[in-house]
Amino acid sequence: MPPAKKRTRTYDPVKTRAAVLAQFGNVREAVSTLPAERLALPTRLGDWTVRELAAHIGMALSAFGRFLGRPEPAAQNATVLDWPFATSANSGAIADTTRALAAQNPDLDSYLAGIEKEFSELLAAHPGTRLLDTTAGAMPLADYLVTRTVELVVHTDDLNAAVPGLDIPYDRQALAAATRLLADALAVKAPGASTEVRVPPYAVVQCIEGPRHTRGTPPNVVETDPLTWVRLTTGRTSWDTALADAKVSASGERADLSGLLPLMA
Repeated sequence: MPPAKKRTRTYDPVKTRAAVLAQFGNVREAVSTLPAERLALPTRLGDWTVRELAAHIGMALSAFGRFLGRPEPAAQNATVLDWPFATSANSGAIADTTRALAAQNPDLDSYLAGIEKEFSELLAAHPGTRLLDTTAGAMPLADYLVTRTVELVVHTDDLNAAVPGLDIPYDRQALAAATRLLADALAVKAPGASTEVRVPPYAVVQCIEGPRHTRGTPPNVVETDPLTWVRLTTGRTSWDTALADAKVSASGERADLSGLLPLMA
């Protein structure tokens, strides 16, 4: 008997919209409190400063308007799970644009406020089924919004790492959506059912070829918390470091994910 086909995860579009706006609002509020010397601090993203990172976060939302400005594709040819594997192709252009935006917008609060206003207005004017011509392919607006939760959660963590004591909060729904998308992306990269990856309380996926588990405790189990999972899948921390710091537990001969991570870089 063939294995059951895995059901594609769905996301509540209303909750996703609210989550994106909430997390962007958290970032904007925190950035507005930073004096010039803190905006000049280095980040873990190469030679980007905090100012450039904040500008990039704005760009991650303003891209929505650029995609809406393009003609609507005739048909969908991508899903939310294609996006994590398409991000590295544009890294050079993204870096150049980020630096230019940071230089052109010395008043970051006004810059981010303008993006927030435009984004809210565009969300209100377009349905989730509207196809967007994104860098990952043609996908529904509702799917694209899920990818924004990853951008916002990942870069919120980057800001918190760069600025001591900043402690930008994470919207629960944004963190949940980002965790689930990145967990599902692992299952796409390494299909199978021999290993169970648990990221409580948000996600559980099976992956990696091998003997299929059917009942009881799986023989191969990986477990970690949502932020550690985000860091592992985006290259912010390594598998060995997370193990050494007891941020991830792994049991079984197929529980070593070091060869599969990061998913995005």
